[in-house]
Amino acid sequence: MSDSPSGSGLDRRRFLGLAGGVAVGTLAAAARAGDSGPSAPGTVLVTGANRGIGLEFVRRYADRGWKTIATARRPGEAADLNALAERSQGRVVVEPLDVTDLAAIDALAEKYRGQAIDVLLNNAGVGGGGDNQIFGRLNYPVFDEVMAVNARGPIKMCEAFLPHVAASAQKKMITVSSSQGSIGSVKMPMLYFYRSSKSAVNMLMANLALQLKGRGIIVGLVTPGATDTDFMKGLPKAMLRPVTDAVEGMLRDIDGFTIERTGQFLDTKGGLLPW
Repeated sequence: MSDSPSGSGLDRRRFLGLAGGVAVGTLAAAARAGDSGPSAPGTVLVTGANRGIGLEFVRRYADRGWKTIATARRPGEAADLNALAERSQGRVVVEPLDVTDLAAIDALAEKYRGQAIDVLLNNAGVGGGGDNQIFGRLNYPVFDEVMAVNARGPIKMCEAFLPHVAASAQKKMITVSSSQGSIGSVKMPMLYFYRSSKSAVNMLMANLALQLKGRGIIVGLVTPGATDTDFMKGLPKAMLRPVTDAVEGMLRDIDGFTIERTGQFLDTKGGLLPW
């Protein structure tokens, strides 16, 4: 994920179990998404866009001709994102945003009042650090931070930007989750904070999907799988997907979400993940 605070990278040995278990317990119960092809150009807002998956989302949407609002906690340090914005001929706009700052989220929504947003893409996330999540010496301030970024931030973004999404043509609210948030897939104890935060955001979005379905607003959950980003730095490359492949798969699923599929939690192949 993007915008991880210092010290939030996962312990290498413990994360080996995470990466190896990404595909465990997944189901292929749903048809593959995205058969309709890429959506028509619109406007997308991507959080955590400074690097890794978020940056690749920005690149791909800009290449598609979309207007892209890209947020980062420290835009001044996001050299690759700023370079991409400079090359985009105005398609990419970089905005400062910390998704744990609720007032800042409201302020950004106010700044873009009247701007329709076709896809609100909650990508920002943190891992919490493997050493902070060992039962018997759990680091509770870190627990609060992980929940604030991974669960509270996305639902607040959806709440603040609801008018913008409702005014758009595509009406999609998408959150990058993780198979580690699938309770049905848990096989070994680890990552108490990270797993809990992803389970929490899954439930928040399942609730939201039910609430907004009548308004034609689509809520979806996608997962990149174990991906070669700073978030998984140090793991063997053979265990990791290239960022381009991970984003390609999630874009397929985002394009394929319809109101009939709202609330679904999809794996890396477009199938349903067990809750």
